Amino acid sequence: MKFKLSLLSLILFISCNNTYSLTTENRDSLFAFNSPEMNKKYPFKAAVETFGLNLGVWAFDRYVMNEDFAKITINTIRHNINYGFVWDNDQFSTNLFAHPYHGSLYFNTARSNGLSFWESAPYSLAGSLMWEFTAEREPAAINDLMATTLGGIALGEFTHRMSSLVLNDSKRGGERFLREFLGTLICPIRGLNRLINGDMWRVRHSYYKYHDYEKIPVKFSMGFGMRYLADDNHMFKGEYNPYINLKAVYGDPLDKEDNSPYDYFTANVSLGLSSNQPLINKINLLGRIWGTNVKESSEMNISFGIFQHFNYYDSEAVLHNSENIPYKISEAASVGPGMIYKLPRYNSMLGLQQSIYISAVLLGGSLSDYYNVIDRNYNMGSGYSLKNDTDIDFGRYGNFSLNVSLLNIFTWKGYENKDLNTTNPLYLNAQGDKGNVMLAIINPQINLNLNNNIKANIEASYFVRKSHYSYKEDVSYKTFETRLGLIYQF
Repeated sequence: MKFKLSLLSLILFISCNNTYSLTTENRDSLFAFNSPEMNKKYPFKAAVETFGLNLGVWAFDRYVMNEDFAKITINTIRHNINYGFVWDNDQFSTNLFAHPYHGSLYFNTARSNGLSFWESAPYSLAGSLMWEFTAEREPAAINDLMATTLGGIALGEFTHRMSSLVLNDSKRGGERFLREFLGTLICPIRGLNRLINGDMWRVRHSYYKYHDYEKIPVKFSMGFGMRYLADDNHMFKGEYNPYINLKAVYGDPLDKEDNSPYDYFTANVSLGLSSNQPLINKINLLGRIWGTNVKESSEMNISFGIFQHFNYYDSEAVLHNSENIPYKISEAASVGPGMIYKLPRYNSMLGLQQSIYISAVLLGGSLSDYYNVIDRNYNMGSGYSLKNDTDIDFGRYGNFSLNVSLLNIFTWKGYENKDLNTTNPLYLNAQGDKGNVMLAIINPQINLNLNNNIKANIEASYFVRKSHYSYKEDVSYKTFETRLGLIYQF
């Protein structure tokens, strides 16, 4: 735990130490993204790396792990192509986190070879198609294709930009090693390309910075403390476990000049340090694809945009003898419009910013009360989501925020006409229990300023689920978790 805290602190410290003065230097000479040499595009090299990535992962699964699914032949490839797509039964973390992360590696083979956001997106799709049809004996999964492609784009651009915050080619020695190590940890494919190209150790006196903090400001915070996760909504029946929380606000949502994809995004990652709970407890990622200011005045600033959403909540049974899993919620592939407005400070103390989003969920998931096939205990489907984020800034005293999310996921393809005892589960091809689920997440939190950098954090998350099943009894479930900790604002 101490190592993890130290490593995370180091990441944020190095990132924030990239601030600088531009009074004595030519801005164009500072930034790598202005360098003609470093802006060359290598699409063929990216394609080769995508192929090599799949080949390497397959070889590891086949010859190191000796996995049956990796024992492919020409006949299995031909069968997969002829049979088409199914809905698979992999576990929640595999389908809705590991696959998006794998897609981010495809995306960054292109991104780290000079291609733009839009030029890199097809590589996530192509890499996923190649894997699904040729690298497994199991039939290709349509949910994997969606999660790997769209989720991979979100995580890929996020990791690419975050790695840019640490890289600095003017540094030497131990600091340079740490920067390259952390950059590779954040975005492995970019680190690999820097190793291959020699950029990892090349010292530059011009075009050496990878992010302009003056143009696009970045705010970091790291929190740690204790979390109480209730079992079946019981106040005194649950588990206490430590957590680490990382938040980033990248860019200004009201900036009318910097309007490229992900020039503004927010990220919230929570790690649970418990033996019986997943390491990755929560990921909330919101990235602006396009935006424009619709009103600018002394009374109010309003921005409208199209946003990509990636949300992931994972938990396991709180107590060893409990059959209740608090929640499993995913919004892996989601995009839609949003509006952000900000009111000016009142008496230089009170400030308000509110964000409202609606999105089409192409692939989402939620815990099922009945479906349990192979490693899967959740339903998948499509639907919509609504979100409202309110932040009230009380100046030197602290701030209050209220984040509310509502998801409605419809499971269209059930298994009601199939015999689970005789059907090969690999070919069951069901999204889960036919029906729909309404999910509400309510997250109020209070941050009290202890000094300029440290805040005391008190927050709660309420989870409400109402599952309607077409062929089984409906289920309503609710639970909560609370957090008490400290936040260091960089």
